[in-house]
Amino acid sequence: MSNEKFSEKMGDAMLDPRNNRIWKGVLWLLGILLLVDVLLSWYWSQEPELREVPHRENAVAGETLTRELIFVADTLLSKPGGYLSNDILPHRLWMDNMPAWEYGVLVQVRDFTRVLRRDMSRSQSQSQEDRDLAVAEPQFNFDAQSWAMPATESEYRRGIKALQRYLDRLTDADEGDGKFYARADNLNYWLNEVQNRLGSLSLGLSQSVGRSQLNMDIAASLTPQEADSKEEFVQTPWLKIDDAFYEARGATWALTQLMRAAETDFAEVLRKKNATVSFRQMVRELEATQETLWSPVILNGDGFGMLANHSLVMANYVSRANAALVDLRKLLQEG
Repeated sequence: MSNEKFSEKMGDAMLDPRNNRIWKGVLWLLGILLLVDVLLSWYWSQEPELREVPHRENAVAGETLTRELIFVADTLLSKPGGYLSNDILPHRLWMDNMPAWEYGVLVQVRDFTRVLRRDMSRSQSQSQEDRDLAVAEPQFNFDAQSWAMPATESEYRRGIKALQRYLDRLTDADEGDGKFYARADNLNYWLNEVQNRLGSLSLGLSQSVGRSQLNMDIAASLTPQEADSKEEFVQTPWLKIDDAFYEARGATWALTQLMRAAETDFAEVLRKKNATVSFRQMVRELEATQETLWSPVILNGDGFGMLANHSLVMANYVSRANAALVDLRKLLQEG
């Protein structure tokens, strides 16, 4: 049979009314599946709300913070839809807000786990590191987008289990097994990490509106006249504005939860340094970043234009939290 006759026969078969029903059924099925996927994407995009940190009687130093770290890490895996950053299903094409939120949370989990392993669980730089924290930290630094062999979720669950073993040893009756040192310098080490992260988030958010700025990376090696000539226009790409916003939402959600727990474990340090009020003010600024977002999309109006700019509003809260953090660190160092 020639190619021309074969094509005519196939065309006639596809136009046969009896076969049209099959094609219509297939199209209806695909449409229903797409609608279900869109509805699931909407549900899975709901951000977890802030929760009050549970306080246990006779809790040992570090217990509240470690429990909250486990809660924050577990939320990445157990929230509606589970962990979505490594999802390869079609909804990944239009559902990028939640992966950005997850990345913001993950960075804070990584930072705090590193400080917990490196500083808070050790009496000095020459002391032995905790064996379970030595397992937990690298687990959370595993590739965030690996979907198989091994999957990201399985690696993060190993990290959570290692944190749980550390917590069990920290709270058991065997003194000397698990350690946590609630000192001002250890708190300051973590706050330094937080300060750098908040500064970066605030800058990324403020770049939602394009503006000319000097290149600060090379300004130190140039004369003022040369630095002026290196002015450049910086603006977040339109398709990345919502990603920057939700990354900041995720990071500040995780920080709020951890900071609330830190107020309990470092209460005596904050009291001695007269820093309790400053600490609470910083936490309040972080809490403001989690207010309900009523708009279905992230608006990007001009700074003083007719429409809101959600990125600039978020940048304001992040910057205020960062400013309070700077004052807090001074009190911890000098108070």
